[in-house]
Amino acid sequence: MTKVLTDARSIRIKGRSFLAVMLSPDLPIEDWLIRLDDLAARSAGFFLGRPVVLDLTDLSIDRSQLKELIAELARRNVSIMGIEGARPSILGPGMPPALKGGRPVSDIEVPVNEVPVKEPVVEVQSRPAAVETRPAMQSIVIREPVRSGQSVIFPEGDVTVVGSVASGAEIIAGGSVHIYGSLRGRAMAGSLGNASARIFCRKLEAELVAIDGIYKMAEDMAPNLRGQAVQLWLEGDAIMAEKLI
Repeated sequence: MTKVLTDARSIRIKGRSFLAVMLSPDLPIEDWLIRLDDLAARSAGFFLGRPVVLDLTDLSIDRSQLKELIAELARRNVSIMGIEGARPSILGPGMPPALKGGRPVSDIEVPVNEVPVKEPVVEVQSRPAAVETRPAMQSIVIREPVRSGQSVIFPEGDVTVVGSVASGAEIIAGGSVHIYGSLRGRAMAGSLGNASARIFCRKLEAELVAIDGIYKMAEDMAPNLRGQAVQLWLEGDAIMAEKLI
């Protein structure tokens, strides 16, 4: 007997992707994990609840080593949502899915130029395989202090904060970060591959600063820059800094 569904309901399926942190391990893995532990220890909660993609491009490891790496990351509460750049032969059941066609450009439209921060702001990004023209950089202005626990994520361009950024808060921008108050939390500029991005702040007391994935912790900053108006930029693999006059 053929069963006829008299109360058929459609299943709603939507495509959605989120801005994720990409980790690119290098060999030897043991040394890389030590550096990862150091970052996590000096910037508490950096990976907590944050989606992470594991980039294995040009990394020569086998399946057993990959399983052990994923297990080590899980023990550190680093949740891997997908793997990019891996050889198909090293992937297997129970592993995060393989990702393809990722590109560091966000496709969503930002309808406003000013975004007041009431709750953590999370922007999404799409990663189609087709090559598209990079949109013109945009900017947003935050007219309130960014409080501890809040995140402002704007991959489209620059972020300007009129007030201060508290300890435990973070600003992540595809372009430059401008803070007209104290920077006590984390500021990450050039988050989608913009090495020319800069960080400007009226008073540097940051937990962490990063430009194009290169980061510097509070302990690594020159003591004479603490509490000063500073600009930071990238030269090669080093973050440079100078006082603003």
